[in-house]
Amino acid sequence: MPRGRALVTLRDAAEYITKLPKAEHDAPEWQAAMEALLLVAESGGPTMFARIGVMRALNRQVERVFIPERKETHWGKRKLARDQ
Repeated sequence: MPRGRALVTLRDAAEYITKLPKAEHDAPEWQAAMEALLLVAESGGPTMFARIGVMRALNRQVERVFIPERKETHWGKRKLARDQ
């Protein structure tokens, strides 16, 4: 968030979205985040939907890359008692 702000409540998220520039406001990620916020606010839906929508919209510029060397897998390292 700009200037170290944090979105704590659903109202904070809604105010942040409404203050976005028109071009950014019309992005599909922000539209989905607004729909999720409305679902939670009006219908009492799960708040996790709103959180996921806003987080995806905030991080839309970040490219997710899978790096297989980052973590070793545990598959095949376990020895069973019957195999010893």
